[in-house]
Amino acid sequence: MNSKQYVQSVYEQVEKRNSGEVEFLDAVKEVFNSLVPVFEKNRKFMEAGLLERIVEPERVIYFRVPWVDDNGKVQVNRGFRVQFNSALGPYKGGLRFHPSVNQSIIKFLGFEQTFKNSLTGLPMGGGKGGSDFDPKGKSDNEVMRFCQSFMAELQKHISADLDVPAGDIGVGAREIGYLFGYYNKIKNVREQGVLTGKGLSYGGSLGRTQATGYGLIYFAQEMLKHANESFKGKTVVVSGSGNVAIYAMEKAMELGAKVIACSDSNGYIVDENGIQLDLVKELKEVKRARIKEYVDAVPSAKYVEGCKDIWNEKCDIALPCATQGEINVEAANTLINNGVIAVCEGANMPCSLDAIEVFIKNNILFSPGKASNAGGVACSALEMSQNSMRYSWTVEEVNEKLQQIMVDIFKNAKKAAIEYGAENENLVVGANIAGFLKVAEAMMAHGIV
Repeated sequence: MNSKQYVQSVYEQVEKRNSGEVEFLDAVKEVFNSLVPVFEKNRKFMEAGLLERIVEPERVIYFRVPWVDDNGKVQVNRGFRVQFNSALGPYKGGLRFHPSVNQSIIKFLGFEQTFKNSLTGLPMGGGKGGSDFDPKGKSDNEVMRFCQSFMAELQKHISADLDVPAGDIGVGAREIGYLFGYYNKIKNVREQGVLTGKGLSYGGSLGRTQATGYGLIYFAQEMLKHANESFKGKTVVVSGSGNVAIYAMEKAMELGAKVIACSDSNGYIVDENGIQLDLVKELKEVKRARIKEYVDAVPSAKYVEGCKDIWNEKCDIALPCATQGEINVEAANTLINNGVIAVCEGANMPCSLDAIEVFIKNNILFSPGKASNAGGVACSALEMSQNSMRYSWTVEEVNEKLQQIMVDIFKNAKKAAIEYGAENENLVVGANIAGFLKVAEAMMAHGIV
């Protein structure tokens, strides 16, 4: 059996075993498509059944989460934690609280996280978790009661040296605080490193809030530099208005870009004069309001109900930072026809596989999320290091380390793309191969486990 047949046969097994798990299967296919040349050069991986093992989570935890709302009514949600791969270190990956969460999405995110964490060069395995609980519209007390019930089960499966969760969509500073407080209460231990994304008053890292957004721009800046381009004078459209989007906008503006649009789950705003970031921060970080309220303060801006048409706005650089699957082929073609030169993923797989193919074929600079949005987990690893040392770095030290990590990720992905003959030095292929190889070598060293 040649390498192409091997990869295809393993994918067919995965498809059969995980029928209906669309998000997970898409993530597996995207990685597998890159790996044929790796197995041509490394027959030992085939003989060790490496692909069959790496695609199976080491552990999937599924549990009920009962809690009582402010009206005294019992509510029940589903909780998940997928501990995907620990070859490089403790499982590491965020918790997502959103109605769309299911086993397929958590497996897809955990699979992606394994290679993303590998790319950082730091000792972290891959995991992911969450619940179909929706924090929107809930009181602080309801969120606290839910988080405490969620942690009552999750605490059995995590620790600073086993599995270290963090935030994701729907899990911010408030939720991390409630989760951390309850963990320490029921475990009767002060385990500082069991969660990352913590507040500065109880073990968090300076620069963590900004890390994913800043990291995205550091990666994009390096990618643009290699194409003799930069952010200066460029028009940028960003989807989302959470941490990733806000701090990607902030850093892009610092580098001379004009951001004209951003969104939330209800719709998007366009401000041709440039988004007023302080106003967006006030709406989203302080008031927890909807983005449409921006136009109340800036009448010259416009608000559009619904999110999908944000990619109709003409821009030089597109930064999808909201959620998976937000750019399809139609949106990709619209961006290209409107003159986009670069698309950099800030969310996890926000572009469909077909959309990515369109970008690559049209020589659009494209960075996959597993590489360009690794800044958050990289800074989480720096937080873990500081917790272990009982020491805190300055924000300048953290940012310097973060920028170097993102530059190294770009260089390693580029190097792998060239070494394995990827067409147009495709960074999707390069990132997949670079991330895979480190995990693969560790798994080979550990034997069949």
